[in-house]
Amino acid sequence: MRGEPTRNRGAVKQLDARRFACYEERSSAQRRCAAVIRVHCAEMAMVCLTDFEEYAKAHLSKATWDYYAAGADECYTRDDNLMAYKRIRLRPRILRDVSDSDTRTTVQGTEISFPVGIAPTAFHCLAWHEGEAATARATEALNTCYITSTYSTCSVEEIVAAAPSGYRWFQLYVYRERKLSEQLVHRVEALGYKALVLTVDVPYTGKRRNDIRNRFRLPPHLKVKNFEGVFQQETSVPEEYGIPANTLDPSISWKDIYWLQSITRLPIIIKGILTKEDAEVAVEHGVQGIIVSNHGGRQLDGGPASIDALAEIVEAVAGRIEVYVDGGIRTGSDVLKALALGAKCVFIGRPAVWGLAYKGEEGVREVLQILNDEFRLSMALSGCRNVAEINRSLVQFSRL
Repeated sequence: MRGEPTRNRGAVKQLDARRFACYEERSSAQRRCAAVIRVHCAEMAMVCLTDFEEYAKAHLSKATWDYYAAGADECYTRDDNLMAYKRIRLRPRILRDVSDSDTRTTVQGTEISFPVGIAPTAFHCLAWHEGEAATARATEALNTCYITSTYSTCSVEEIVAAAPSGYRWFQLYVYRERKLSEQLVHRVEALGYKALVLTVDVPYTGKRRNDIRNRFRLPPHLKVKNFEGVFQQETSVPEEYGIPANTLDPSISWKDIYWLQSITRLPIIIKGILTKEDAEVAVEHGVQGIIVSNHGGRQLDGGPASIDALAEIVEAVAGRIEVYVDGGIRTGSDVLKALALGAKCVFIGRPAVWGLAYKGEEGVREVLQILNDEFRLSMALSGCRNVAEINRSLVQFSRL
């Protein structure tokens, strides 16, 4: 009787061993399969921006991918940025002789090759070792606009050195210590940046759940280079995205526009407006442009998709200043829809990072070139020969 349990225990051990061997065999096969997939991804043609997204998700660490992909709270607004473009239908005109097409446009009086620029996105060195320097070279090569983020892992000086002929704007926050903002403004003005993009939708950082779960921090070898050495004495203060928490000033208000105008001669573009009321106030305060933006859905969840807010802002501004939009642009037809609704130019954020993750500068160039080619094709198939021919009559909203 006592021997029976012993034999059972031995059988169980043998069964467990076989199960473990099967598990190891499956795991090994899965690893081999994953390796084959990675090689295939590296060799396959990148046809659309979704290809770059899939590659980046497969190759970046989970924490890095989650940081770039993050939306606020339930990510409703982040996802609606994409879905909103699908609710817009194009109304093509035919027999218009589109044998020649021209995608060039101007922003703030400077000509760019097509109406797509790079939005300010942080920490490019997480995706590619050269970081923002590679992004700058790519936008210089394609002759379009790059909005450099304050939270770059290359300094503003390094970015200029990497692409000395590039067309750049600088994205700015207002800090509790105003000298931090003022010093950055003077640095970029001296370096030849052509405009300031003031982000106004971050009095506090939105709740990005995966960043909290992952306890996201920059790895030790990376820094917010524009603040290198500034916060060395504040090691006891909790860190938030590379700098001490509570550094941003929640008391920022319209009077800070006047303060900014008093310290620079650069054009000021406000990023983060979503209503016609705020657009009117922005014009009254003498800014030179508006970027309609919900911060990629990373701030207030439940707000409108950027493209859904665009039309009322364009109507309110009535041509007095230029209006741009970011958030949710994934195809050339998305660019066409945004321009038809009144945007002068669109800006992409996450797709640029996906391009970096793929092949650095070359990857960003490919992302931009795909959008350029798709935009040119969508223009022609809709009967538009140049950007000036794109207007509101080209689109309608789906009833679905």
